[in-house]
Amino acid sequence: MSEGHHDLAHEFPEHRERIHALKGTNGHFTRLMNDYHEVSKELHAIQAGSKTPSDEYVEQRKKARLALLDELFAMLRS
Repeated sequence: MSEGHHDLAHEFPEHRERIHALKGTNGHFTRLMNDYHEVSKELHAIQAGSKTPSDEYVEQRKKARLALLDELFAMLRS
């Protein structure tokens, strides 16, 4: 069963205001957030069965999503 695509505010609801502020003032944060959303949507499509890439590719994309999420969270906390 698919968990569905979650945006950054869903992942970190306690940082909703900070996300909005950084999105408007920090280009690097915005690029990372957009990258995170793209990878997350791609993984959701894979889980839904509309794409069927190799397991290795899926694992690579999951690691990329996690790395983006970690970097975004570090920026939210700073």
